[in-house]
Amino acid sequence: MPKYAHPERRAAVVTGASSGIGAETAKALAAAGHPVALGARRLAVCEELAAEIRGDGGEAVAHPLDMTDDTSVEEFGAKVAAELGDIEVVVSNAGAVAPGHLAEISSERLTRELDLNLVGAHRLIRTFVPAMIQRQRGDIVFVSSDVAVRPRPFMAGYSAGKWGLEGMVGALQMELEGTGVRASIVRPGPTWSEMGMDWDPEEAAFVLNEWVRFGLARHPHFLKAKAQADAIATVVTAPRGVHLNLIEVNPEAPVKTQEPAE
Repeated sequence: MPKYAHPERRAAVVTGASSGIGAETAKALAAAGHPVALGARRLAVCEELAAEIRGDGGEAVAHPLDMTDDTSVEEFGAKVAAELGDIEVVVSNAGAVAPGHLAEISSERLTRELDLNLVGAHRLIRTFVPAMIQRQRGDIVFVSSDVAVRPRPFMAGYSAGKWGLEGMVGALQMELEGTGVRASIVRPGPTWSEMGMDWDPEEAAFVLNEWVRFGLARHPHFLKAKAQADAIATVVTAPRGVHLNLIEVNPEAPVKTQEPAE
């Protein structure tokens, strides 16, 4: 029996699909019966994942996608619509973070981070949302971060991008009211993914210690990316008339062991 079911066809796009939350989201949506289009700069990795989904009975395609390039986003949108039909679900997940002291990083680097983490999401809105409005249905989900409400030191560009993203989506939600299109935010807390894995180990240790210093790491538990993917799937599979506009997903603290009674 195929691993994936095929209910009402709602084609989905997942950006940043080559790893972490994006890859797990593509698998979760495929398992829920969505044809999925995977987009990222690492096309070969996305193609491997798409082949895995198809091998399990799902429907998946992969195309290169650079969220910082207008033409790349527009071409990606045209290709996936031609292959899968009307795009009913868009998951804006692509992002990047690098460590650094705000007074020392270049403005060029800050601009690049904001372009990917904030303006890239707007490129997706321009590419996919107008057709959703015309059809009076659709879901666009933005993967944010808890840095949007609890900024972390030495990650100022990422924090600024996610603060801006949530502000932009908040305005979008109001603009879409009554259109049948739902814009939602999933706000992950600490989650294992490839983001940060390319940092210098000494820099990473310094940043993590600063989190502890400011009370931003209350316990050592991190979530697996699948937990965030499951939250995204819950958002887009909510029935019409229900809008899960914001979900924050955090790791549960370790259960305290009780000391034996004397």
